[in-house]
Amino acid sequence: MATSTDAGLIPLYTTQFSTVLELLLQQKGTKLRKHVREGFHFGKMASPVQQIGAIALKTPSGRFAPKNMSAAPFVRRWVFPQEGEIDQLIDSFDELQTIVDPKAQYAETAANAVGRAWDDAIIAQATGTAQLGNDAASLTSETFSTTNFQISATFGASAANGLTVAKIIEAKRIFEHFHNDLETDPPCLVIGSQQHADLLNQVQVVSTEFRSVPTLESGRVTNFLGFAVEISERLPQTTVSTTRGVLTFVKSGVYLGIWKDMVNEVFKRADLSSNPWDLSTLAMFGATRLQPGKVLQILCADTSGADITP
Repeated sequence: MATSTDAGLIPLYTTQFSTVLELLLQQKGTKLRKHVREGFHFGKMASPVQQIGAIALKTPSGRFAPKNMSAAPFVRRWVFPQEGEIDQLIDSFDELQTIVDPKAQYAETAANAVGRAWDDAIIAQATGTAQLGNDAASLTSETFSTTNFQISATFGASAANGLTVAKIIEAKRIFEHFHNDLETDPPCLVIGSQQHADLLNQVQVVSTEFRSVPTLESGRVTNFLGFAVEISERLPQTTVSTTRGVLTFVKSGVYLGIWKDMVNEVFKRADLSSNPWDLSTLAMFGATRLQPGKVLQILCADTSGADITP
């Protein structure tokens, strides 16, 4: 075998590296922010909406009798901010030793992280404990009612099963039962990859014989029975490790409050050796459920394993 020391061979071999800097697999940004209400705030807490309850028509007590006053109940819901930051340094000496400029990818991966944090807050608070009250001194807690707003894993079957058409129809029935106007307040159905596979295995979903409007785009279920379908691997398992808590809510049912929208800043750090670039990402936000009858949880058998992060 010839070697570099053999006569007539010149040792000019080179090693070439790619100039492409590729992000590892991850959820790229937010999937859910566009499906919820949002607003901008300042202060240690904020009330995104003041709500007025229903009243009933009363029969007069008699001719010229004193009027029966009706006092409508009022309530405020509150959202609390959480802070988040990402700080990334790029050494100036390292930059001189590479043909790859990573600053754009650093900013992109930070933006993806913030988007995932928005989704995590929305998912957690959709079924979390909401805070109600007239002001900060009179807050009361509202827990998510699994009795009224949770569809069991065994719905329509004798044992726990995955996401079925029957469960989605039941979710639509519950929304309508609580007077949601699904035409003006469209619902979103947040499912995982296993639930998407469940739907693809049901003829009522994939066959055009059952509807005039297509539900698939390039093999993906994008809408069904009026629900916009989003696939997210960030839905948590319940206390039972083989059950996933699928979420569905109308747009006015969940709120994302923004104290500071995502801000990316790039600047030089003259106080550090080599004067590195500092990529700083900041955000401040909070989420809450706005009304219990506007958020439902569908339990689905799911043995795909623990949550996938990032």
